[in-house]
Amino acid sequence: MGETPWRPEDAPRLDGRVAVVTGANSGIGFQAARLLAHLGAHTVLACRSPERGERALERLRAQTPGAKAELALLDLADLASVRAFAEDPPAERIDILVNNAGVMALPYRTTADGFEMQFGTNHLGHFALTGLLLPRLLAARAPRVVTVSSELHRIGHTRFTVDGGPDRYRRWDAYAGSKLANLLFSGELHRRAEREGGALLSAAAHPGMAGTDLAAAGPSLEGRPRLGSLLAGAAGTIGHSDLGGALPTVRAAVDPDVRGGAYVGPRGFFGLRGAPRFCRPSTAARDHAAAARLWTLSEEATGVVYTWP
Repeated sequence: MGETPWRPEDAPRLDGRVAVVTGANSGIGFQAARLLAHLGAHTVLACRSPERGERALERLRAQTPGAKAELALLDLADLASVRAFAEDPPAERIDILVNNAGVMALPYRTTADGFEMQFGTNHLGHFALTGLLLPRLLAARAPRVVTVSSELHRIGHTRFTVDGGPDRYRRWDAYAGSKLANLLFSGELHRRAEREGGALLSAAAHPGMAGTDLAAAGPSLEGRPRLGSLLAGAAGTIGHSDLGGALPTVRAAVDPDVRGGAYVGPRGFFGLRGAPRFCRPSTAARDHAAAARLWTLSEEATGVVYTWP
């Protein structure tokens, strides 16, 4: 007998808890934030753009009457912004941190700190954010960190570099590498928390293929918005909606059956769509030595060292 499909109706209430979702202005980030708010969590939409963030907050409140939600500005491509967010956090205690924000297959760009944009935003920004928020997380009774990866992590490699330069840049290789880094980080965070003997639970999720604006960003930056719209439409047709793509993240964030190191993704059609289930990441994503090397590189790049009580 197979695993019983998980539904949002199966989720426990989150009244009195605080959830922070990065990149919550659209797509699966917005839907994850909306569902967490619907379950009663005080939900913080951590967004880069104040205009898009305000629109998302208004939309969330309209769709979820009585929701406790607020907007906080956060640019993961700028470590100064990450530090400012952590120095003036929206709450003294954070129960759930969803590392969702990301960019995909962009033309070559660098972050404010000179890192290649996909690795810098998708991995280093979240590594720094989680480390700087660690005291707030450890103040919670049962804190959870959920890091959103992708099945494209399976073609990623562990030759990580903060910036190989434009001549060596391959956008899909960079994206796959950043998503592999997400999983290595999530697993290493779980092992370090376990060694410290605390209650922090680190898990990962992937949305499958969802019809969001993420696929459109790269072509749009190159002046090809029509191609971007076509890619986003195709993703929604082959895969599922942004709501369907958010369910693995939400399950990883709230399901009592989730254990540290878990990886949650869609159960159907080659993992592209369907109800969320527990799945197995690639062998490379389970390489403890590579995860430890990545952790050291990330500390050196960001200047953030995790401090446990």
